[in-house]
Amino acid sequence: MYTSERRIATSVLVIGIGGSGLRAAIELAERGVDVLAVGKRPKTDAHTSLAAGGINAALATIDPEDTWQQHAADTLKESYLLANPNTVRIVTEGAARGIADLERYGMPFAREEDGRISQRFFGAHTYRRTAFAGDYTGLEIQRTLVDRAARLDIPVLDTMYVTKLLVHDNAVFGAYGFDIEDGTRYVVHADAVILAAGGHTRIWRRTSSRRDENTGDSFRLAVEAGGRIRDPELVQFHPSGILHPENAAGTLVSEAARGEGGILRNALGERFMSRYDPARMELSTRDRVALAAYTEIKAGRGTANGGVWLDVSHLPRETIMSRLPRVYQTLLELQMLDITTSPIEIAPTAHYSMGGVWVRPEDHGTGVDGLYAIGEASSGLHGANRLGGNSLIELLVFGRIVGEAAAEYSAGLGAQRRSAESLDAARAEVDGLLAADGPENVRSLQRAVRDTMTEHVGVVRDETGLRRGLAELDVIEARIADAGVHPDIAGFQDLAHAFDLKSAALAARATIEASLERRETRGCHNRSDYPDLDPSLQVNLVWSGPGLVERESIPPVPDDIAALMREVSTVGKLVE
Repeated sequence: MYTSERRIATSVLVIGIGGSGLRAAIELAERGVDVLAVGKRPKTDAHTSLAAGGINAALATIDPEDTWQQHAADTLKESYLLANPNTVRIVTEGAARGIADLERYGMPFAREEDGRISQRFFGAHTYRRTAFAGDYTGLEIQRTLVDRAARLDIPVLDTMYVTKLLVHDNAVFGAYGFDIEDGTRYVVHADAVILAAGGHTRIWRRTSSRRDENTGDSFRLAVEAGGRIRDPELVQFHPSGILHPENAAGTLVSEAARGEGGILRNALGERFMSRYDPARMELSTRDRVALAAYTEIKAGRGTANGGVWLDVSHLPRETIMSRLPRVYQTLLELQMLDITTSPIEIAPTAHYSMGGVWVRPEDHGTGVDGLYAIGEASSGLHGANRLGGNSLIELLVFGRIVGEAAAEYSAGLGAQRRSAESLDAARAEVDGLLAADGPENVRSLQRAVRDTMTEHVGVVRDETGLRRGLAELDVIEARIADAGVHPDIAGFQDLAHAFDLKSAALAARATIEASLERRETRGCHNRSDYPDLDPSLQVNLVWSGPGLVERESIPPVPDDIAALMREVSTVGKLVE
């Protein structure tokens, strides 16, 4: 059925052109290795660009007592002991080098008068270790990496949708896909593949991910290639996503709004955080504030639209304009709301996948030879609660490490693997969807998945709701078989949406089944029927397919790091 198929050969293929994918591609290019980076969004508009707060490294530029060991201890403690200590060590020990790499590429960090990189408190950090560039750190990192990639002449194809990884005898040898604009098919032969295609938070109705990103692509591509998913149930819900307009529901209101003195109230006008964390109030942890807002809404004390109010209108206008410029601009553009005079209607929103593709700590190999995963697509660093600012440094550290590992793997291959059978299957999958002419609408089915996840797998979960969610998902999956796919003169977006839907359904099943298995409340994972933490569940849950969830033990925390795991003072600090 295909009319045009373009064949490309490269040493390493990088799928995803956000921060982690670009950093890996840069490492490969600097080593002289042939690399191709592909993605389904414009490279300047990757999800990385939305990160606002900052990037962590124990540089000790402001607090000379800080060390990478203390950074590791803070990270492990905040993970509720579900992070892998080896992964944490690699990131925290390599963080300073990650910052140095960005400096070398021209990153415009905020600096002190004497030239030192500025660092501020962000979340439950013992010391000031978050470097930043205003309130648009992720955007500047993405710009810096895009510029560096261009200077290295790295080919970037940002209209290619990858539909399947090509695998033979548990070894990857490339990927298959199509061009979103004109439908041209691509066969990419590669010695190694780096999966950097993000997480799965778009499978909830309210999410900080934009349309068509973080739809679970990494999950599906990895599992179909023979990989596994670790801790898909561990999803961080941000406390403050806007409710309308509908096409922007979930867009974040920066937690800096609370940090600067914003007040949370329910529909009755009550400052409700006094019920949940009277000591820290609005400066409480992200998971606790999200749970508090969710509880207020479920108890009937929310707004008519199912939210609560975040009010900064009592702050001086100068403070809002200088400290919260993006919040002010965002609400003005999306709602014509002036936050200097009116409160903001918000609700918890799915924000970050702390679990992801199962990887080895040392090189982020997936267990499929030649296949690696990095960034939000991977797992091991965050556990049950992500320490604010750690996600961006993870991109830099493991981007470099995985780039190096993929280069060495490629150089060591004795022969290029190929499989006509694997390629034929990938080609047939696309042909089959393009021929599909059923009555079901792909976009409607995507909404059905999001409705199910929002209703049954949100901030608080229980067995009854999760079982209902699985039953609803069974029905949705049956309907997917009757979906119609209709590319048109505007392009092949409908085909892309159909693959997004397949990914979302797989990610939803993994999330629900792991949520059922984790019969406890720990960090972001709240089970109302199991409200206590269960020491026997200080394990990772690994999903390898429908009904297949295994427990994986976590290495012990080294004694020298454990000795540093203490309560962190949060006086005057916004806790992530």
